[in-house]
Amino acid sequence: MKTAFISGITGQDGSYLAEFLLGKGYDVHGIVRRTSTFNTDRLDHIYSDPHARDCRVHLHYGDLANAARLRQLIDQIQPDEVYNLGAQSHVRVSFDQAEYTADIVATGTLRLLEAFRDYARSSGRDPRFYQASSSEMFGASAPPQTETTPFYPRSPYAVSKVAAHWYAINFREAHNLFIANGILFNHESPRRGETFVTRKITRALGRIREGLQDKLYLGNLESRRDWGHAADYVRAMWMMLQHSEPQDFVIATGESYSVREFLDKAAAYAGVDWQKHVEFDPRYLRPTEVDYLEGDCTKAKTLLGWAPEISFDQLVRAMVEGDLELARQERTLLAAGHQVSVRGGAHG
Repeated sequence: MKTAFISGITGQDGSYLAEFLLGKGYDVHGIVRRTSTFNTDRLDHIYSDPHARDCRVHLHYGDLANAARLRQLIDQIQPDEVYNLGAQSHVRVSFDQAEYTADIVATGTLRLLEAFRDYARSSGRDPRFYQASSSEMFGASAPPQTETTPFYPRSPYAVSKVAAHWYAINFREAHNLFIANGILFNHESPRRGETFVTRKITRALGRIREGLQDKLYLGNLESRRDWGHAADYVRAMWMMLQHSEPQDFVIATGESYSVREFLDKAAAYAGVDWQKHVEFDPRYLRPTEVDYLEGDCTKAKTLLGWAPEISFDQLVRAMVEGDLELARQERTLLAAGHQVSVRGGAHG
């Protein structure tokens, strides 16, 4: 049985990756930040009592800001594979919390890489490391973007991801370690956080359809993104670490759509005339915008045999159906006299 360690296991990608690795027979460990409320709802369907003999998902308190704890956990768990998915990953928020974003996204990666390097040296094993790079690193560079496209980051988040990307390459070359960067383009799912624009749209459309909300406030509708499904993309992460040598790969669908096109398709599935409900709010504009991202994943298709299996239409439909059901549940609770807290929207 292989053992994997995942930072960011409670996020969208972490939950799909944990699910995927369990299906491959892995023992999965992840770090969670200590909060006063549970934040593991995306893992509820695969998590079991740690006292159970067949428990294969293990959660540990930890943080990418705490180097000592990372070293302790890596030494204790002795993973075959490390997946660094943890981040402050909201681009718009990174302008307001630039220093925090840099500390977690850039320096946090460095902390984990140093723990990984020391573990590889002391254990005498050949562990493998996946670094979650981002298409936001390309920023203003013209599409289609490939592994050789120059980086032109346009946000503190993107700048931090560029630093983390190059830390990973440097550690790979300086210490002869198996470290792969996955430059993933936008990937969504029904588990996407509610402050990200795609989920913000589908969540609001569900509530509008059920009469629970009237307005949806959005920023730039013309920016274009290459949107895939997170379940497809975590499969690519794993495939990178099974490859014969560590390399960097763009993971994308090769198709791009504007936010307006996403909104059109989602509203059609939801049966909502969005023109009556959507209003522009300049607070949701970025100080420096990224207009057009579209990836070319020829290298991943050729060397890994990876290709997306879930289409854009299927992705949008799944998100809308999930949020329509959530809105129906919310309406039922309200009709029964329960109060329902609606999250998200402040930074979409």
